[in-house]
Amino acid sequence: MDSSSVTDAIKNLVESQKIKTKNVATSISGHSVIIRKIQLPIMTEEEMEASIQWEAEQYIPFEISEVNLDFQIIGPDAKDPSQMNVILVAAKKDFVNDYVAVFQECGLSPVVMDVDCFAIQNSFEINYGASDEEIVALINMGASAMNVNILKEGASVFTRDIQVGGNMFNEEIQKRLGLSGEDAEKVKLGGEAEDVDPAAVEEVVSESIENLTQEVQRSLDFFSATSSDEKVQKIFITGGVSKSSQVKESLEQRLGIPVEMLEPFRQIAVSEKDFDLEYIKAVGPLFSVAVGLAMRRLGDK
Repeated sequence: MDSSSVTDAIKNLVESQKIKTKNVATSISGHSVIIRKIQLPIMTEEEMEASIQWEAEQYIPFEISEVNLDFQIIGPDAKDPSQMNVILVAAKKDFVNDYVAVFQECGLSPVVMDVDCFAIQNSFEINYGASDEEIVALINMGASAMNVNILKEGASVFTRDIQVGGNMFNEEIQKRLGLSGEDAEKVKLGGEAEDVDPAAVEEVVSESIENLTQEVQRSLDFFSATSSDEKVQKIFITGGVSKSSQVKESLEQRLGIPVEMLEPFRQIAVSEKDFDLEYIKAVGPLFSVAVGLAMRRLGDK
């Protein structure tokens, strides 16, 4: 909404960290991105390239001329070997172009455009391996949205973006306790503000966590209902909101399955000379998308 602020922030970051590379991998999510798992007759990658526009029209609720399309062939369908499973992704061109324009304005060259939930999956695979038998949900809990990606045997079988996130806590605190944005953030993190009862803050935070947890449960229930009653056996959470221990407890209580923090630097060698390891661990939840994007290479699949 305020691209000049974003541009300034990126420029300052690149300068202050003395980053030399100009190539950028970035990712998007939200209403302008559609992900569909579809079945098509077995064909080659080349044949798929040729027919993707036509195939996609049936599944994408936007004008095909208004979107950028891509696909990933997952492999033959287990029940019908004449069919193959394909993940289809469409993103509105104007939405993608807004992102591209910001980087170009910074003098950077965007070469990879990914989707948040798949970047999280890359991050998970590099740190936890991909051949797991169980069904796992990866949930990225950010400020303005949550991304849910459910994996079965290492492949994505269900994705959903939920348009609520950590900002809801601040908005509720501001609204109900009459605080400024700055004070709301402060008391949310356990700080103090004039004439504010910590118990009242606690109540608002608990209710907000309950709402987030309900949204996650709805997504998992929807997955079970649409995939022959298969159930998620474990959840990995990440993103800024996941740093609240109450979020983990609330999810475990409501869903009755183990919840673990995804550690994006778990299998990544970190130089103790250059970085404070405690700090790296503390900011880990904020870096899962970035680590997944850092795994990407131009032209990879």
